[in-house]
This record gives sequence, structure tokens and C-alpha cells, in this order.
Amino acid sequence: MSDWDQIKRTDCMEGLKCLDDGCIDLVFADPPFNIGYDYDVYQDNLDNDEYLNWTRKWMSEIKRVLKTDGTFWLAIGDEYAAELKVIMQRELGFTCRSWVIWYYTFGVNCTKKFNRSHAHLFHMVKDARQFTFNADDVRVPSARQLVYGDKRANSKGRLPDDTWVLRPQDLPTAFCSDDDTWYFPRVAGTFKERQGFHGCQMPEQLLGRIIRVSSNAGDVVLDPFGGSGTTLAVAKKLGRRFLGFELSEDYVTAINSRLDRISAGDELEGSPEPQLSAPMTGNGRQVKPKQQDTAQQSLPGMDG
Repeated sequence: MSDWDQIKRTDCMEGLKCLDDGCIDLVFADPPFNIGYDYDVYQDNLDNDEYLNWTRKWMSEIKRVLKTDGTFWLAIGDEYAAELKVIMQRELGFTCRSWVIWYYTFGVNCTKKFNRSHAHLFHMVKDARQFTFNADDVRVPSARQLVYGDKRANSKGRLPDDTWVLRPQDLPTAFCSDDDTWYFPRVAGTFKERQGFHGCQMPEQLLGRIIRVSSNAGDVVLDPFGGSGTTLAVAKKLGRRFLGFELSEDYVTAINSRLDRISAGDELEGSPEPQLSAPMTGNGRQVKPKQQDTAQQSLPGMDG
């Protein structure tokens, strides 16, 4: 199909309706959370029923355009996570393979409730028995390797668990690599990775894990809410075909500029393994891991 490898300025429903049945391998969607965020052109304050009905419609189209062995990842906040999981499973017939918790810092500082430091990532598949899961492409170092120096450790590492943590140094004794933790820095305003034109930018390394595990080279990756263009940029770097939809003309222009600056095979931005390294800031400073006795080793990470 000649329409791959581009971002289209269109509403997600209109864009999805133009796609054939069963033509997409992987969908990653980070939709508006309906919490009043100030987007460029979209009004993020629908009535509850209106938001849920709209979500049903575009997720139904996602189910239609996915291949039989296709995968759907949804990023969503607390407000609608439970309801959308029920809709995806009981109404649309998706199977949930994992409910991943992505832990982060640099969230909103609250005064009358605990600060929010996580988002939900639902890993859904169209067919419970037939789907892509490239385990060897997303392995991480195990505690046997990092902490104990155990020669019995699998040299390939281990599969990540279903909680993804950004700052393991905050709780070095709790977030070990054999717990249910994933380590990824949130893209803060000072990071070199920051694009600057969109306030809700996903880390490339997070998308890299999802795209590697749920698709193969040459597969088609769709993002119905283009946003900062991270899904498309990572798909291009990892040798996938890609397609995105975005309402904002300014965002489309910025995404195209971002895509023009990269090529297949380019390294992903951000820290590939935050237990061992830290992300670059805009001025190039980086925190280096400390050399410590292996018996007392903590997990270095991002400079706060």
C-alpha cells in the first residue's frame, strides 16, 4: 500500500475508515485522557458518556483494521482505565495479555491527594493464540547478572515484568530487576530527547520495547493519535512501515520534520537501560553510574 510511511492530517475515525480490514500489524494509541488537557485543536473535556462512546467507536475500528495476529497497545490514565479495559475485553473481544504499569517521576505535584506517578499500558491481542511476541528482543539484565554476579545467569537476560519504573535509584532496595519493574525515563523538559512542540511526549525507549516485542521488521505500525510523532519515529528507526493520524496542522508539520531527520537503523533516544545509564539533558550533562561493591550495589539512574 502506497499510503504507508506518513502522518496524515485527519480525524482518527476518518482515517481508520479509509483502511482495509486486516491491514495493520500493531496499533499503539495514546489518546486524549479526557482530563481537560490543553491540546492544540482538540477539546479534552467531553461528557463521560460521550467520551466512552467515542472511544468505543475508534477502538472498534482498531479491531477491524488489525490482522488476525495483530496487537493493540493502549496508554491511558486512571480516570478511564478500568472502564476501557472492560470495553476492550467484554464488548470488543480483545484478549488482555498484560496490564503494564509505567511508573515515572516529574508528574503533577498534588496538594490534596498523592502525586500521580504512573500510567496504564494495556497489551491487547485480537487472537488469544496467534500473536507476535518477540521475547528475545526485549530482554533486560537479571538480578543474577546485575547484583549477584551469578555465573548461572542467562546471558540473554530475562523478560521484563509488568511494572515499568523510571527512577530505580529512588527505591534501590525495592525496585530490583527481578521484581515487576520496567525502567524508562519520562521525557522531562530538560532532556535532549524533548521535541518541544507537544506536552505529552512518550519516551522512545518505551515505544521501542513495545514495537520490538509486538511486531517484526517490515510490519505496519499505526498510531491513530500522532501527537509528538514518537511512535512513527521509533517505527521508522526499527525498520517498520508506519502510519499516523493527527488533527493539528502544526503537529503534522513538526512530526514530518522529525521523521525527515531520522533514518532506519538510527539509535533510539533516551537511556536503553536506566539501571546502567542515564538520559542526556539538553546541555549534555549526564549522571554516570557509581562504582560500588556488588553486595551493596544500588541502581543508578536519572538526575532529578
